[in-house]
Parts: sequence; structure tokens; C-alpha cells
Amino acid sequence: MSKAVLIASPHSRYDDRPGEVYHFPNAYLSRVARTVGDWVIFYQGRRSGNDVGYHAVQKVEKVVPDPVDSTHSYAILDRASELSFERPVPRFRASGQPYETGLPPSRGSNTSAVRIISDSDFAEIIAEGLREETSADALPRSGPLDGDRPAVWQPDFGGVALPAQTPFVPLADGLRPQILSSRAFRDRAFARQVKRAYGGRCAMSGLALRNGGGRPEVEAAHIVPVEERGPDTVRNGLALSGTVHWMFDRGLVSVDADYALLVARDSVAGEIADRLLVADRRLLLPGDPSQHPHHNYFNWHRRHCFKG
Repeated sequence: MSKAVLIASPHSRYDDRPGEVYHFPNAYLSRVARTVGDWVIFYQGRRSGNDVGYHAVQKVEKVVPDPVDSTHSYAILDRASELSFERPVPRFRASGQPYETGLPPSRGSNTSAVRIISDSDFAEIIAEGLREETSADALPRSGPLDGDRPAVWQPDFGGVALPAQTPFVPLADGLRPQILSSRAFRDRAFARQVKRAYGGRCAMSGLALRNGGGRPEVEAAHIVPVEERGPDTVRNGLALSGTVHWMFDRGLVSVDADYALLVARDSVAGEIADRLLVADRRLLLPGDPSQHPHHNYFNWHRRHCFKG
């Protein structure tokens, strides 16, 4: 198995479905086949019109041929494993050296859509992308803040230790699971990203309440739940107050294709909905369009959860 960088673009001519499948020409088949069962990092560069950099990590489940075009194949991705970065990572470090060892500054292999990378390069990109991005909007509702945490255990990727400045979740009893599969780690990273994207404000009520410590009272809700293999990405998340989160998880409220709020009228009295939800009954969205919730996730919620 090998780790790799996959170049993806929202304007790609390929039949990519982010978080689900990666479509590629068979010139890369031998490389992609090496990643099955391992992790890949997604990269979006200047050619896409938006220089995002390295921005997410995910596992590859299998590779299958394109049933329509014999010159192409699909990498089937493990949807539940997807984790977006807390910060996009540029191609170059502050020193001017690329994160990918041997990658030239221009031309050559830097244009390859699939690039096998070493465990050490992978670890450094992950460490930078998942380094905690602290802000008032992303603070946890309770518990110790970053500066109050005890020293934490440092995991490794294939024997390559992550940099010490990366604050990971403590794991007890000397356990050494891969950090990317740690539910506690993923929950914290997901919560910070979602609350920051929505500015600490509930996307359905519009309230931006703070407790006595200045911490936002909103919670990070998965649209497709973890139990249903929902990914830990901002686009599968909503910042919701505790009561609205409870209602959303139980299908009492949902969101339509045009971001209109839906209410299960047989379960929620009109006056209750009027008190809890914004007056125009439209979801409040993050300022960054790339962080808007994906319609596929809301489609799932309406089909499988909503009681309206």
C-alpha cells in the first residue's frame, strides 16, 4: 500500500464525485492501485481557478474500471473516512521548499494528477493541515482550553513521528491507533471547523449565544450521521443550538434544495417553530461558498430522517 496526492478540481472534465469516487485515466492505474486500503490527500491548485492547496484526506476502498470508457477507471473512496483540513496547506513551506520531496517548482511531475508520496511527506502535510486553528468561534462549550491541556501522546504514520507542535487528542493506556481513525480526534477537528465556518452562530435560529467564558453555545451537527458513514467535513456539517440540533437529528426539521427550512408540522407546533427558527425560514450559510453544505447530504437527510 502507498499514500498519494490526488489532484482534483470542481471544474474537472472527469466524472469525479467528491468524497465518493475519483475518476482518472488508466495512465495512472498502477499508481492508484497502490493506494487501495491506504490514505490519499486531495490537492486543488491554481489551474482550478482557486488555489486551495492540500485540503482533505481520505481512504481508498478499491479501484474499478469505468463501465463506459475502457481507458478510464474509478477509485472508490471510503466516505466515512473523509476529513477536511483545519487549514489549507500550500504546495510550498515557508522556506520555499515543497512539502512533496523532489517536486519541482514548475513543470515535470508537479502536473501529474496522481503522485505517490512518502510516509514522511504525508505526515508533514497532515500535521500542518490538522494543526488546531483556534479562534473564539471554535472554542469548545466546556472542558479545558488548548493551553490547559496536558502533554499529549504523539502518534506516528508508519514509524514517522508527527511534529511535536501538533496538539492531538490524548489516547490512554499506550494505545497506538492511527490518529486519522480516532473518533475523539475527528470529532474535535470537525467541531472546530464547523463552528468557525458559521461564526459560532446557529444556522437555523440565527442566535450567536456565548456562555460566561465567551465560548459559543452552538454544537457541530453532522447532516449525514457518523453512524451512517457520514464524513467529517464542513460540507456535511451545520452549527446548531442544542435544541435545534436535537430537532434536526430526530427529523423534526430539515433543509430543502434551495436552503429553505422544512418543519415537520405534525410534530412541531407553529408557534414553537416561529420562536426557534429565523423569520424567513432560510438556512444561514457560511461566508465562504466552498464551505456551504452539500445538497447530497441534505437529500439523504430528507429521505431518511425528515418526518415532514
